[in-house]
Amino acid sequence: MTRHDFLVKWGVYVLALLPIWFFEGYFLTRLPVTAVQPMLLPLAVVAVAVLEGCVGGVGVGLGVGLLCACFYPGMEEWMPLGLALVGLGAGLLAQYVLRQNLWGCLVCALLALAFVDGVRILLRLAWGEYALGPMLRLTGMEIGCSLPFVIPVYAVFLWVYRRVPKRTHF
Repeated sequence: MTRHDFLVKWGVYVLALLPIWFFEGYFLTRLPVTAVQPMLLPLAVVAVAVLEGCVGGVGVGLGVGLLCACFYPGMEEWMPLGLALVGLGAGLLAQYVLRQNLWGCLVCALLALAFVDGVRILLRLAWGEYALGPMLRLTGMEIGCSLPFVIPVYAVFLWVYRRVPKRTHF
C-alpha cells in the first residue's frame, strides 16, 4: 500500500466518524427518552477494529480516545489509553476468536461498553462519589441503549472498508 493509499484510507475513516460524532453530540443529547445517552464513539472504535484488525483498532482507539477526552465529561485522563485497549482487544478477538462480521462486532461492542463503564465505576468508587447500585443501574441502561446503534455504526464503517484501498498480499 502506498503512502497515498494509506492516507486516503484513514482519511475516509475519519470522515465517516464525523457524522457519528455529530449524531451523538447534537441529536442524541436532545432526546429526552432515557436518563442516559448512548455512547457511539466507542462503538466506532470497535467497528474499525473488527474490520481492520488490532493495529488499526489501536490507532483509531487512540485518536477517538483523544476526541472522547474532550467530548465526554469526567473521562479526560484515561479515555485515550482505554479506547486504544478497546481497539486492541476488539481487533484481537475479531481476528483470532470471533469472525470479522456484525456478530463479532456486537460481542466486541458489548465487551467494550462494559469495559468503559466498568472503569468509570471503579474510578468513581475510588473517589467515593456515588454508590455502586445506582451506577450499575445506569451502566445497564447505557449499554442497553447503546447496543442497538452497533448495526448502523458497523454498516457505515463496513461501507468504508469495502471502498477504500486495501493492502495487497503478494
